[in-house]
Amino acid sequence: MIEPGRVAKILLIDSNVYFSKRLSDALKREGFEVVSSTQPAFALTTLEYDTPTAIVCATNMRDMGALEIAKIIHADPKNAGLPIIALGDGSQRALMEAFQAGCDDYIDRQRQPAVIASHIRNIIISKAEGFQPTQMLAQADTSLSGSLSHHDLPGVLQMLGHAHQTGALHINAGATDAVLFFDAGTITHAECGNLFGDEAVIHIVKSCIHGGAGVYKFVYGATSAQHTVLRSATDLMLDAMREYDESSNNATEVNAVLENLASANLEHADLLGENPADHNATDQQRSEDKPPDEGFAGEQSAHEKVVHQDSMEEKFSQENLADKEAL
Repeated sequence: MIEPGRVAKILLIDSNVYFSKRLSDALKREGFEVVSSTQPAFALTTLEYDTPTAIVCATNMRDMGALEIAKIIHADPKNAGLPIIALGDGSQRALMEAFQAGCDDYIDRQRQPAVIASHIRNIIISKAEGFQPTQMLAQADTSLSGSLSHHDLPGVLQMLGHAHQTGALHINAGATDAVLFFDAGTITHAECGNLFGDEAVIHIVKSCIHGGAGVYKFVYGATSAQHTVLRSATDLMLDAMREYDESSNNATEVNAVLENLASANLEHADLLGENPADHNATDQQRSEDKPPDEGFAGEQSAHEKVVHQDSMEEKFSQENLADKEAL
């Protein structure tokens, strides 16, 4: 915290002496007093008698970096509120790791020292005076974005909540096109299709569990006048995961029942010595071997009798005619 009448002091921990010198000069131009150190362990001992306004530390230190230091400092009640700003290579993975470790912000060290110093100044003002990150760098420079196939959505929500960020998280994953608004790390409003509020948050998390194809983008400073989310993000995520597990278990049970029925049918066919696939062939063979219809057979026999009787009468007439001629 910045005390009235006192110049804010930055404890800069970085093993690159040249980079440290350039950043120190840029921070001094922003009005800060800077204490530099290349030894993290020694720098931590100075907190006992000379507490800085904030700590700026590299993540690639040999012994311990910003991630380890953040955990150590936050475990100390005396310095738990001390802002810790990590300097790294700018990758999405490193950014996620920094926030998950408890760092208050993460800055790409490849930026110009003047830009980094300005960013640090805005972070400290935000912490001291309660301003939100709308006053930081341009949105194009500070927007957090990534792929849901690399970072799971619950982890992103926890990261933004832990860092007390304010802004809008836009999510596009398959049929899910949604936005969640954060106010100092708390989800205040959510929209997804026709869903709003708590119901929308649960649906969004369920749709993005276990990653998959999709992207997210966090725009710092964006706000919403609506306040539709009433429960905490943790409770809503737990409900979403519970519903997801229940639906998965139900689907598994249905598949198991279908498999058991199919197995039972096969076992029954084996006991009868039949092959279900041969039923059609057997029925066809039986229809071919079936004797002709009895009615039709009766009609055919009567017709044959009539024809036979006619032929006998004709033969008898011919014999009588022959006898008469002989006489």
